Amino acid sequence: MPSTVPSKPTYLVLLPPSEGKAEGGVTKIAWKPSSGTFGRQLGERREEIAQRLVRIKGGDATLLGVKGEHLVRATSANRSLVGAPTLPAWQRYTGVVWDHLDIATLTAPQRTRALNNIVIVSGLLGLVRAADPVPDYRLKMGARLTPFGNLARWWMPHISLALDAFAGSLVVVDLLPQEHRGALDRSLSESPTWMRVSLNERSGAAGGHDAKAAKGRLARHILQTCAKGTDVARALKAFRDPRFVVEVD
Repeated sequence: MPSTVPSKPTYLVLLPPSEGKAEGGVTKIAWKPSSGTFGRQLGERREEIAQRLVRIKGGDATLLGVKGEHLVRATSANRSLVGAPTLPAWQRYTGVVWDHLDIATLTAPQRTRALNNIVIVSGLLGLVRAADPVPDYRLKMGARLTPFGNLARWWMPHISLALDAFAGSLVVVDLLPQEHRGALDRSLSESPTWMRVSLNERSGAAGGHDAKAAKGRLARHILQTCAKGTDVARALKAFRDPRFVVEVD
């Protein structure tokens, strides 16, 4: 299913990438650090990471957090990022959140809304929109990559400023886990409405990994029911899950 070039968003939904990713891609849309919506602002930093990964032969099990066949695939992808085949981000990411968001089964207007409004916070890319081209790769936001150190801290000033410039006065719905929230400096944001959303157990305990599926369904619910930012607060109140409740900070 081809993607369309995204247009101006009406609000933003911030999501994490997934560790699981679809293989392959389109060779005629080869990845380069300047690719996509944020390539101009973040391309130099992406290139630094890509070059470093080439120097260390794609990384090791400690850096990438995988072993065996998964490590072989990850290091191969990380060694050849520039010029690699791409898929749109919404097709590349295949984890639990993205499976339950299931953009492919949205109606055409809802899918367009998703491509316009979703922004992903990524250890390799910094920021990427749902329709932007993404290569196969593996690199967590919480990884420590020499000489940059913790990638969340290294990325923070760059992606915080880029996101603020992109968001402007839009409503921002933050569905990020702590690892990715740690890469954003909220003090640099001028958005008048930044909704930091968590899914917690009805007991009040944090949902954690078990809440990923509900988070995907929540993102889907927002995109299905909200045409504009002023619809979001009502949609969050209306969302129902048998196990988890929405908390907005």
